[in-house]
Amino acid sequence: MSNIQYLSQEGFDKLEAELKDLKSRGRKEIAEEIAEARAKGDLSENAEYDAAKEAQGHLEDRITKLEDALANARVLDANDLDLSRVRVLTTVTILNKKVGKEMKYTLVSPNEADFKENKISIDSPIGKALMGREIGELVEVQVPAGMLELKVLKIEV
Repeated sequence: MSNIQYLSQEGFDKLEAELKDLKSRGRKEIAEEIAEARAKGDLSENAEYDAAKEAQGHLEDRITKLEDALANARVLDANDLDLSRVRVLTTVTILNKKVGKEMKYTLVSPNEADFKENKISIDSPIGKALMGREIGELVEVQVPAGMLELKVLKIEV
């Protein structure tokens, strides 16, 4: 079952660059670590070898996840977005009614989420609550800190 992810061109390019790096540099480094550990003798009691093999497993898992994400990715052009509702890749300004503070987030796929850049995942509690909403709508969302009441003020690219 494919799981389509909508990405910006920037997000797609970042995932593609990470995949290329892991397949080339990442695999080479892990192979060197395994060869180095193997050269130290008895593999049955070689913690470095075990750690390198475990790291190899994590690397291959990440490569598989990136390949899957890219295979199921659909690149959206932000200029073609319908701004009547909150959608993936729209930037939404919301008012946190509890504290009277405005916040601005861009809703993105989970692979592009970066809270420092105010990019929140459409799978996060706030992201899920905002999807499909219109300007002026009030949204209640349960977050770890409690219940938030948010008002959609603006939707833009």
